[in-house]
Amino acid sequence: MLVRILSTTLLMLFLLTQSCVGQKQNLEFLEYIRKYHKIAIEEMERAGIPASIKLAQGLLESNAGRSYLAKRGNNHFGIKCGSNWPGKKVYREDDDYDERGKLIKSCFRSYRSVAASYIAHSEFLRDPRKESRYGFLFRLRPTDYRRWAQGLKRAGYATSATYAEKLIDLIDRYELYKYDRMSTLDLDTPSDAVAAAILSTNDVKYTMTEENETLADIARRTDVAVRNILKYNEVYEDSDKPLAEGSRVYIQPKRGAYRGRQIYHQIKDYSDNMASISQRYGIKLSKLYKRNRMTPGTEPAIGQEIKIRGRKVKNTPRLRRKGDVPPPPPPPKPQPKVDTTATSTIPPSRVEDTPIGREEDTLPEISPEPNPPMKDVPSQPIPDKTPPQNTEPANENPSPPSIPKPVKEEKDPLEEDVFGEDELSPDETPSIPKPPASDAAYHTVSDGDTLWNISRRYGTTVAELKKLNKLNNNNIKKGMRLRVK
Repeated sequence: MLVRILSTTLLMLFLLTQSCVGQKQNLEFLEYIRKYHKIAIEEMERAGIPASIKLAQGLLESNAGRSYLAKRGNNHFGIKCGSNWPGKKVYREDDDYDERGKLIKSCFRSYRSVAASYIAHSEFLRDPRKESRYGFLFRLRPTDYRRWAQGLKRAGYATSATYAEKLIDLIDRYELYKYDRMSTLDLDTPSDAVAAAILSTNDVKYTMTEENETLADIARRTDVAVRNILKYNEVYEDSDKPLAEGSRVYIQPKRGAYRGRQIYHQIKDYSDNMASISQRYGIKLSKLYKRNRMTPGTEPAIGQEIKIRGRKVKNTPRLRRKGDVPPPPPPPKPQPKVDTTATSTIPPSRVEDTPIGREEDTLPEISPEPNPPMKDVPSQPIPDKTPPQNTEPANENPSPPSIPKPVKEEKDPLEEDVFGEDELSPDETPSIPKPPASDAAYHTVSDGDTLWNISRRYGTTVAELKKLNKLNNNNIKKGMRLRVK
């Protein structure tokens, strides 16, 4: 009897301990996701691997960063040295045996940081020498994490028979699929805990100012010269003037164009201007003005769209007039008078404190979908090629219309060719737009481009890009000119 009671007690203690361990593991998995989801999203945009798959593999392979390889070598994906690894190494028993069948220690790569491990994992799957093994994965829908997980198992990434099921379980349990629909632009607003850290957007590093911080303070904190910070951030002029808390200050030169999926930015209110767009997307202010054929110092009108990447617009957007001023705020709604002499079942304070027209009370609740469809990239407007009908009487002696001679625009030698950012031909002017000779469109490959992110940018598929350009594989090089339409 005593033995039975003792065994029952031990069993209950064991189950309770397992429950506590499971709860602790759950919290550590959540902490891992919080720390590394941004790196996963950045790699998704750069290399085309779904962020959900990247995070799930990192969680599984490194046990949420607690494995021996993760702690000793920042190796979160169990990547071995191979024959040409020149870096540091970590040795651990895995599945390698000598000629006598004895288990020996395997050589694993050691990385300087977790981010380096994430990047190396992407390059491991994108290696042209492994095209026949992993290439088909990059032809899958980027939000189809189930087929990605099954594809990794089929390609032999891991020896476990339940590897795909484990990845899918992690993605579903922690809702990692929501990161497949995000971009680095969604992560631009940092939390208070990382406000002073070095962040990145458009592949340009920046920091957020603290209370009463100046550019001179930023220079000392980031070890960047004040003159360079003033050069990188055209919107600031005084290095000793305190900035508003949470202001963005770039510590590297901004790009000539935005490298994300978005093509246009719509002006929504009077606080939205060319300088704020330049700071938000990490684009040089001079390039932003040039791409939109605007004179420096002018501002677009409310509702206009400003192009942030690609070729120059053919027509300048409608400009904000100098006399335009922000509309005055609407007068407050009169509060209902409460008759204090009359008897009422509702106290006067209840009536006066009732919120009127609170926006957050009217917003619908959005629940994440496990596998949402991709959104199409906004397409360029198609010019109307139908010739106008001539309603005027014919002139017996018609004379040819006088067309001003187009002026050839000088090309800025500093202009960057990013995402097919080519100058318009000399016979195209802002006042007389000339329709394209054909429906074909092209893209010039730059650093970090893949067929997957190019297909998402232009609203097409990898298969269609390969067909248009007669490609036999997914390998592309910087400078290649790809037809995308």
